[in-house]
Parts: sequence; C-alpha cells; structure tokens
Amino acid sequence: MKEFLQGSRHLEFTLQDKAAVYQFLERVLQARHYDRCSRAERGVVRAYLAKLTGLSRAQITRLIGRWSQTRQVRPLPPHRPSFPRRYRSSDIALLAQVDAAHEDLSGPAIRRVLRREYTVFGKAEFERLAQLSVSHLYNLRRSAAYRRRRVRVETTQGKPVSIAERRRPEPHGKPGYLRVDTVHQGQQDGKAGPYHINSVDTVTQWEVLGCCQAISENHLIPVLEEMLAQYPFRILGFHSDNGSEYLNHRVAALLNKLLVEFTKSRPCRSTDNALVEGKNGAVIRKHMGYGLIGSEWAEEIHGFYRQHLNPYLNYHRPCGFATVEVTDRGKHRRHYQADDYRTPYEKLTALPQWRQHLKRGVTAHLLKQRATAQSDTEAATLMQKAKTELLQKARSSRAGGPRPPVTPLLGGARGLNRRPLAPHPTPPLNTTHRKEQPDQGPTRL
Repeated sequence: MKEFLQGSRHLEFTLQDKAAVYQFLERVLQARHYDRCSRAERGVVRAYLAKLTGLSRAQITRLIGRWSQTRQVRPLPPHRPSFPRRYRSSDIALLAQVDAAHEDLSGPAIRRVLRREYTVFGKAEFERLAQLSVSHLYNLRRSAAYRRRRVRVETTQGKPVSIAERRRPEPHGKPGYLRVDTVHQGQQDGKAGPYHINSVDTVTQWEVLGCCQAISENHLIPVLEEMLAQYPFRILGFHSDNGSEYLNHRVAALLNKLLVEFTKSRPCRSTDNALVEGKNGAVIRKHMGYGLIGSEWAEEIHGFYRQHLNPYLNYHRPCGFATVEVTDRGKHRRHYQADDYRTPYEKLTALPQWRQHLKRGVTAHLLKQRATAQSDTEAATLMQKAKTELLQKARSSRAGGPRPPVTPLLGGARGLNRRPLAPHPTPPLNTTHRKEQPDQGPTRL
C-alpha cells in the first residue's frame, strides 16, 4: 500500500456506486485486519482507501468507526426532522366549512368565530381550532386539503365575436392593406385626453393619423371615414387588434359598404400588428409626447394631422423598407440597407403598375404636385411651427388659458362635413365620384 501511494500520487480513482464503495471498504478492512493494525499501519490503510474511493479522510474515518462497531458498512436511514401534526384533515375541512358560511372573513374575524364556537357554544370539534393563530390560519388556507374543498378555478370564458376574420392579411405587394391602432394621450387628475388613431399601409407605409375625443362610435366613425378618404389608393384591407372600438357592427358595416377585407390579430402573435405599433412610438409619441392634453383639443389635433403632419409623413419623411430573407429553417430575417430608405410616395410610385391602384379622380399628376410643392425641410419646418403653436395653446389651457371653440358636427353622427381649421397648403385630392363643392371640407369616400 505504501508503494502504491508513493507511485501513484498523480492518479485519482472514483467509484460511482455507493454500495460498491461500501463493499470495497468492508473487504479491505477485513483483509487487513484493521482492528489489529498499529497506528502507523492504520494511517496507511486510511490513505489507501481515500485514494481509491475518492472520499474525504473524515468520511473514511466515520465509515471505519461504523465498521468497528458492527463489522459492516451500510448506509444509514435518512433522519429527516418530523414534527407532530397538530391540525388534522377534519380540522381543515371544518375551517373550510366556517369560511364558506361566513364568506371568507379576515383572519382575526374567523379566529374569533372559531373560539366562540368552542367556548361560548361548547362544540367539541372546535377544540383544536380554538387555539389556532391568525398566521397559521392563512397557512391552512393555502394547503392542498383546504383548496380542494374551497377553491374552484374557473378559466376566463372568451366571448366569441363573429366580426372580422382572425388571421394575418396578405397584401401580395399591393397597396391598400391598412394596419390600424389606437393610442391614448393619457389621464391626469381624472381628466382624460384625446385618442390618436394611427393607420399605416402595409406595403408603402403610407400613414394617415386622426384624433377624436373618445373611442365611442359617434366620435370614431366620422374620423375613420375621413382618414380612409385621405388615402390616394383604394382600400382593400383593414387589420386591427381585438379592441372593441374597431370590433363592432358600425365599423364592420362601414368596411362592408366599401368592400374592404376586415381582419383582426391572432392570440399570441405579437407581430401581426407590429408595423403600426412601431409607428405609434416613432411618430405619435415622438411628436405629441406623453404629457396631458385635454380631450377638447381633439378637433385641433385632427386638423393638424390632416393639414401638416400627414402630408409631411407621406411625401417628405423617408421610411426604412426591409429586405426579407427566408432561412433554411423557414424563419424570416429582415435586413435594412442604407439605400432602402424612401418616402411612402416614392415607394408607391416604384410599385409595378401603381397607377391602377389609385382611386377614381386621383391622378399621378396630382400626387406629384403634392410631393413637389414644398421641399422636405420646408414641409418639416412648417409642420414643426404648427405643432409648437398647437402644443403651446394646449398647455396654456391647462393653466386656465383660452380653450378651442366648440364646433358642432355638420353631418350628424357621420361628421363628414367638418370645417377645416386652415386652408390646405396644396390642392386637395379629389377622392370621390361627385363634383367637389366649395367650403364643404372632406367629402365622402
């Protein structure tokens, strides 16, 4: 053993099975007559066993002591601490019955009830529960035995809505498939702000914004109709999330009259409406911020969108268009190149046979006239000036300053004949079959 220990110091041995380790220890100790060995020889045996088994010297010493008493090395039974159970299953069932009768009062109240049942009314089955503490009462309520008797989990029952089709739209390179979402300006001191309506075309990223005081049907439907009328091409699809402001019969009737495909996002598919979600932060939150704006300014904001921001976004603000690469596993990877940044108008005119997608009355000459009436920087400067004046007036109204005049809707609930706030800097687009009438504002789609 000494020669083995001196010649194999760089080697290590381990045994995976605990039973094999204990049997090996027994054979070595019996063969060497460990109890008759001298002190020096015992040290050599312990070092030899520690080398071959991989156990520590202290563990080897404990196992040798066990062998010296019983001449066997066997694993000891597990010694887990066990505490006497004070409250039985019958007590937990009785507690569940009391909670059900009193409809789940607080812990101190139920504790008082349990004591009164035993001390005042003399019910022997409440003897142990009468000594129950409040903290342990909540422990018993969380136990499995209690939950089997008292807790019944009912999953949320989804209400089926037959409006819209739950799928992702497929534009196939055609403009007119819109993604729509709502952004709330926020609340402060119980005062609600306006709602921004964001719509983006899937292929060209042509974006039209609107604003309304509330997302009720009387306020939202006129804004949607006016927003759809601002698109130069025919609307073929309308995709939204599962919000009730869009999934209702009035919006469905509006889109059905226009022969527009109505789809909604699927569950657990966050990318179904990712395009408009990204525009919410990059456009609406960037320009309008997160501060409180009173809902009475919705009409002013909507006019700012129609006259300044929407033309700037579509004719003068470049957007990134990704190149989609399909990997071997079927995943779609998007790559953005520096040369792929174009305005929505440039993207529209780059589509093959793009003129056939335009609405009746909208020509390529009118679109080019709108795009070249101002330079990009001039349009951005005018937009920033109008936005600054609007936000300053809105902030002054919070401090008790002047508020915008209330203009009634001239077209009833449809509200299509709202008077614009200021004359448009460029000639408006004719988007209807009928002749335009002066001073009538946006016309019906």
